[in-house]
Amino acid sequence: MNERDELDLQQFSAGIDLALEAKELAESGGNGPIPGVLSEVSDEEGIKITRLQVQNEEGARALGKMPGHYVTFEVPDLRKLDTGLQDRVATKLAQEFESFLDRIGVGKKANVLIVGLGNWNVTPDALGPLVVENVMVTRHFFELMPDQVSPGYRSVSAVAPGVLGITGIESSEIVQGIVDRAKPEVIIAIDALASKALERVNTTIQIADTGIHPGSGIGNKRRGLTKEIMGIPVIAIGVPTVVYASTIVNNTIELMRSHVQAQNGNTDQIFGLINKMEDKDRLQLVREALGPLGYDLLVTPKEIDQFIEDIANIIASGLNAGLHDAVDTSNVSAYTH
Repeated sequence: MNERDELDLQQFSAGIDLALEAKELAESGGNGPIPGVLSEVSDEEGIKITRLQVQNEEGARALGKMPGHYVTFEVPDLRKLDTGLQDRVATKLAQEFESFLDRIGVGKKANVLIVGLGNWNVTPDALGPLVVENVMVTRHFFELMPDQVSPGYRSVSAVAPGVLGITGIESSEIVQGIVDRAKPEVIIAIDALASKALERVNTTIQIADTGIHPGSGIGNKRRGLTKEIMGIPVIAIGVPTVVYASTIVNNTIELMRSHVQAQNGNTDQIFGLINKMEDKDRLQLVREALGPLGYDLLVTPKEIDQFIEDIANIIASGLNAGLHDAVDTSNVSAYTH
């Protein structure tokens, strides 16, 4: 058994919702490519797309992620509020999402239920409800006046079920009831995520066909929205909107090390044993220091109001174009719904 097989990722994976970050963590020991995990990366004018496929249980154990497809968009300049860039991201998202549906076998006419997970009263957690507000819902037209629906549209319904603390009902139970009555053929669940990297907060979008467990990124164990539970495919779309204080501390230590090394190269004298620790070990040390004190807070940027609205518009526009052939996927506007 090699070092990677012996590594218990569970102690490090709390708060890691992005498969890309799980892959980076698994590779941090310098063991090279991960068996059972395929990766493809493309970069088009500031939009980096990473396509991961976890092929088997070996790859799943290495990453701590379920077997399936994961597509991650990284766009650092989204924080600059460039509307032209937002339109390009919405366009690429629509095109990639359309290909994603084809790859996992979701047909052009499959009925879709969009579920916006999260708490609309808490801005960093309001992504799902905001997307639901802006997606194009059409199921009622197919039900009430099917002969008047133009070609190129499919039946889409949407719901924001709220959170357990507001409704007293698990989101998955609410969605299961809707699935039993409305009979959709696929669920698209949108939720806010947590990240282990500051630069990915509000700049990254992940698509996965493995479903979702609401609240998992912040340590809440909730009944999931998965194919096994719902009986139909579940596609998850997530954006990291928060980061743990321990991550910020760990990243700050690394930035300080880099700064000192650039100045005089003598980092051992200042940082001692911390200088020799691997990133995951140092992060675990910081968590052990902050956790018992209750200081490992969830943190979000002060501009979150604008960020969350912009990213919700991008996702809603991309979904509208990706789900409906009548909407042009070659030039999507992030502010046209």
